[in-house]
Amino acid sequence: MEREIVVTGDGSKTIQIKDWNEQYHSKHGAIQEAYHVFIKNGLELFENQGLSILEIGFGTGLNAFITLLEAPNRELRVRYTGVEAYPVLKTEIGQLNYVEELAAMENREEFEKLHSCTWEENTFITPNFSLLKSQKDFKEIQNSAEFDLIYFDAFGARVQPELWTVEIFQKMFRALKNKGVLVTYAAKGSVRRAMQEVGFQVERLPGPPGKREMLRARKL
Repeated sequence: MEREIVVTGDGSKTIQIKDWNEQYHSKHGAIQEAYHVFIKNGLELFENQGLSILEIGFGTGLNAFITLLEAPNRELRVRYTGVEAYPVLKTEIGQLNYVEELAAMENREEFEKLHSCTWEENTFITPNFSLLKSQKDFKEIQNSAEFDLIYFDAFGARVQPELWTVEIFQKMFRALKNKGVLVTYAAKGSVRRAMQEVGFQVERLPGPPGKREMLRARKL
């Protein structure tokens, strides 16, 4: 499928899959969406602890990079696992402008290391942030009570409905520790109902720019 780098509403770039008319991040603002959904409504629930995060859809590495930048502010030691079936190409990563848009020039090496480190091998990007990238289908996830927080950032249900099913959310529920949290930009009723069916307590929250709502689910 044809792919191209596009500029989103806040000036940060993302990858668009033209055949699907689908982007890796919101066309209204890639960085704004990441901060609103995954940091404000996810990461900021935690502080002063060791934190285990699972990202569904590692993609461009934007969510991981922002988490790496924000974790020290909350005194977090992060063990980050990113699952991705189809890794982004190096040529595409080289065209993204997240380091510049986040004014994180001193962290360029860390952003590059997020992408250059070996898949299926745990790597310390900083002394307090480790990354394990795993290339596999989301249906292959078998973790149990391992994660405090899940960033669910798969492509939308419009183009990949099989990623937003009871089967997938059962795997997410199992992967979380008790009192764990899942956050996603999605807000469809079918997604909320699938989450509730597997046992999540789900709340609707105000969405990022361009979206009225998003969902946060808790395993109680």
